[in-house]
Amino acid sequence: MPGGDPEELDEGDEPVPDTVLDGARYGTCTLRAVSLRGDSPRYRGEPRRDALLTVRFGSGDQALVLVAAATGARTSPQAHRAAAQACRWIARAVGRSHSRLVEDIRAGRRGELKAGLHRLTDRTLGKLRAAAAERGVEPEEYTAGLRCLLLPADPECRVRVFFGVGAGGLFRLRGGAWQDIEPPAPGPAPETGPAAPAEGDHLTLDLGVPGPPGPYAPASPPEPPREPFRFRASLARPGDVLLMCTQGLADPLRGEAELAARLAGQWSDAAPPGLAAFLADAQTRVKGYADDRTAAAVWEA
Repeated sequence: MPGGDPEELDEGDEPVPDTVLDGARYGTCTLRAVSLRGDSPRYRGEPRRDALLTVRFGSGDQALVLVAAATGARTSPQAHRAAAQACRWIARAVGRSHSRLVEDIRAGRRGELKAGLHRLTDRTLGKLRAAAAERGVEPEEYTAGLRCLLLPADPECRVRVFFGVGAGGLFRLRGGAWQDIEPPAPGPAPETGPAAPAEGDHLTLDLGVPGPPGPYAPASPPEPPREPFRFRASLARPGDVLLMCTQGLADPLRGEAELAARLAGQWSDAAPPGLAAFLADAQTRVKGYADDRTAAAVWEA
C-alpha cells in the first residue's frame, strides 16, 4: 500500500484504493467500469495515478450517466490528486448542465454538444492549472488526461458521446472484431495495431475545429487545453461493445494482437460479464505493459 500522510487525511485527501469497480444497467446499455493499479506502481508502493468516477444525473428517461477517467502526470507525486480532482470537476460541470445535454443528445445537436463539452473540459483543465499555482508547483506537474463517456438512460436514444483530452483509446467491438474509433488529433495519423479503423459509420460526427460557444459556456473564455480536444458522437447498434480506456490498456490492445483477440472472444457474448468476470478480463497481463489500467465498457442490448 502507498504510505499515508495524516495531514492530508485532515484535508479530506483520501487514500487511493488499489482497485475500483462499478457497473450499472440503464435503457439498452449495460456498463462495466474498472480502474486498476499497474504492476509497476504496486511493486514500488506508489498510488494509482488513474482515477475513475461513475455517476448518474437525473432520473427515469431523463437520466444521464457519466463515466470519467483521468490519468495524472507520470513524474508527479501528486498525480493521483490531480486525476481525482479532474474527474470530480468535470462531473460537477456535466451535472449542472445535464438536462440540456440530454436534450441536445436526443435532438442530435452534435455541433452544440462538441462546443459545449469542449468549454467544460477547458474549464476543468484551467482549474487544475489554478490548483497547481496554489500548491506551488508547475502546471505540468499538476495536470491530467481526461476521457469521458455520456450515456443517456432513455432506451429510445442510442447516441453515445465521448469527449476529452490526452492519450488513451476508444474502441468498438462489432461483429467479433475491434474497430479503433479514437477521434484523431489535428493532422494525419496512421493506423497501426490489431484494431482496424471504423468504416461506414455515417452517423458519427467528428469535427476538426470547435464550434461557436454553446449553452454550457462560462461567462469568460478559459485558457484552452494544451492537448487537442477529442469528440465523437456515434449511434450504437444492438450487439455493440463500446470501450473507453486510458493508455495503460489502449497501448497493449493496439500493440498486442493476442490481447485484442482474447478480449474480443470474452466480450462477444450477448450477455455482458458480471463485475468479477470483467475485473478478471481487465487484469489480463501482457509482458512489457505494467501501467495503471482504467476501462469503461458498454454492452448494447
